[in-house]
Amino acid sequence: MYPKQNQALPMKTPRRQFLKTTALVTSAVSIVPRHVLGGPGEKSPSEKLNIAAVGVGGMGRSNLKRCAAENIVALCDVDANYAAKTFAEYPKAKVYRNFREMLDQQKDIDAVIVATPDHSHAIVALAAMRAGKHVYVQKPMTHSVQEARLLTEAAREHKVATQMGNQGHSGDGTRLVCEWIGSGAIGAVRDVHVWTNRPVWPQGVEVERPKETPPVPEGLDWDSWIGPAPMRPYHPVYIPGNWRAWWDFGTGALGDLGCHLLDAPFWALNVKYPVSVDGCISTYWHGLWKKTEPRNENYPRSTVVRYKFPARGDLPAVNLTWWDGGLMPPRPEGLDPDVELGDADGGVVFLGEKGVLICGCYGRSPRVFPKEKMQDLPKTPQKIEPIPGGQDGHEKDWVRACKGGKPASSNFDYAGPLSEMVLMGNLAVRFPNRQLLWDGEKMQVTNDQEANAYVRRQYRPGWNL
Repeated sequence: MYPKQNQALPMKTPRRQFLKTTALVTSAVSIVPRHVLGGPGEKSPSEKLNIAAVGVGGMGRSNLKRCAAENIVALCDVDANYAAKTFAEYPKAKVYRNFREMLDQQKDIDAVIVATPDHSHAIVALAAMRAGKHVYVQKPMTHSVQEARLLTEAAREHKVATQMGNQGHSGDGTRLVCEWIGSGAIGAVRDVHVWTNRPVWPQGVEVERPKETPPVPEGLDWDSWIGPAPMRPYHPVYIPGNWRAWWDFGTGALGDLGCHLLDAPFWALNVKYPVSVDGCISTYWHGLWKKTEPRNENYPRSTVVRYKFPARGDLPAVNLTWWDGGLMPPRPEGLDPDVELGDADGGVVFLGEKGVLICGCYGRSPRVFPKEKMQDLPKTPQKIEPIPGGQDGHEKDWVRACKGGKPASSNFDYAGPLSEMVLMGNLAVRFPNRQLLWDGEKMQVTNDQEANAYVRRQYRPGWNL
């Protein structure tokens, strides 16, 4: 059962009024001095953000820990058992299982962390922004390309601070990759290879929809967990984490790590919309070659996705290839045999005219080859402003933006197009062995209407955006 709902913390100042006037130090609403209310070295209550979170059993719990210096005033999760530890860690926060009720009833909320499964990101985040709340949304930003565009436009319309949970974008490693590429350290880049060890959950042709229909555990609101997806019976095969393998709920290996690994090339090479995407998969997919449903409901065990990006000003066209499920790109020529590519989660190889740049997931540990070139490169970012705390400061970067500071490092103006690119790759996974021509501005597959139908999702009644 859910714990008893607590009352929200009493208000010392009008929260919404304060946050709208933070940047104006001479405004009518003043911050109460620290020495009066906060104590030596502590934040006064009027300097703190009132944060709510939806989906708090997994990554949401980690996001909250990095925001714990603020006021955590509301927690929402459809699974009381999975979220129980988080509920216990914030006893003053009011507890909900319905995010709409939370937004309707609790008016002191300033900002919302969204860490639900992928298929519910857009539903929750859009509702929060329409209610005037700042939002932090886990990666990938949404489940479909169209949803990512919609959230990007909504953030501008409602003028809220946003951040996607690709924490490597706040790290120094990704900044060094951008600066080294921009300085011409390896010359013009025309080819990039990106790979990951995902999936690390059951996924592939051998995973089928369960036929058993066990009872829904006490404390789990299965209807709300399904949310905008088509209804199906509860089964433990989907939760807490294996939903990533299922088309209706997750975004597969590409969605899970793409916003981390593709971030560095997306930023460093100044790409945006690909002009085409094509892919191949590792196993024969039941129903794949038919024009009618049902198709297999699981993502393939391994995929290769090839993106083509056009020339950008003086920058040449780029071919970017994604590998997952244990598949790896060719080893760059001339690289010493003892040089390890990437790290345990994956990596990126930039092939330039004058050398090679390699980094791990989140842009970690960037290196240039021939290694003699490293002597002339900066060891810390020089041109791109660092984020305090690096990738561990990603959530705090968003908090500062909510309080009137600079836009967060991966705000939706950046994260939206990145997410669109990542999710566009999943169209190539769903429709392999076809080249899908893409008009990014119009958000349309121009040569394949069957694939184009999946740019937008169909929603269960009562869950439309």
